[in-house]
Amino acid sequence: MMPSEEALRTALDQSGYAVVHSLVDHQACGTLASMYDGAADRFRSTVTMARHGFGRGEYKYLARPLPDLVQNLRERLYVPLCGVANEWAQRLRVARRWPDHHAEFIDTCAAAGQRRPTPLLLRYGPGDYNRLHQDLYGEVYFPFQVIVLLDAPRRDFEGGELILVENRPRMQSRPIIIPLGQGDAAIIPVRERPIRGSRGWSKAIVRHGVAEIQRGARRTLGVIFHDAL
Repeated sequence: MMPSEEALRTALDQSGYAVVHSLVDHQACGTLASMYDGAADRFRSTVTMARHGFGRGEYKYLARPLPDLVQNLRERLYVPLCGVANEWAQRLRVARRWPDHHAEFIDTCAAAGQRRPTPLLLRYGPGDYNRLHQDLYGEVYFPFQVIVLLDAPRRDFEGGELILVENRPRMQSRPIIIPLGQGDAAIIPVRERPIRGSRGWSKAIVRHGVAEIQRGARRTLGVIFHDAL
């Protein structure tokens, strides 16, 4: 069941992230995870993280046409998040506004030369990790992204916690561990979020990463709403 805009706004405002439990059922998680070693034409590129200094592990960007489940998540989650995105932009005095429907936003990406799909599958094994980063692929971006855990903690892997780090003006960084079960989705800011202070709204810069895998294999689906150059 898709969360309401109000539920997402409340969680994102209070915690800086939102968790949607059992967004993807276990059978669908298995189907997506097994796709990683499937037909090469389902992907547009493969990235070995150590080669680029991103950490250790590997991920693959899905090609168009995206799997039905991924396309559905991209379109349906965009709708409630769009209202939150526009409210956050207003708080941060940002002129940009996002259209009501994902297809319209993809047209905006294409007009800026961003035409490559960004949803991806990631796979980590023992000793792998992901350095803190932001998933920006051009000037045009949507301020939220979704991370779906496809494997079960403790059963399939140990370690590999999803980490969010928030940097606020004149304050030390705030680390956040986001607990997820198989099929759960974390909704996180791509770049920044508004924080209310005594003098009004200020901007907190947000990055995310993955702690080292201690045992087993951890696979995730990343749903990023903007396309890439």
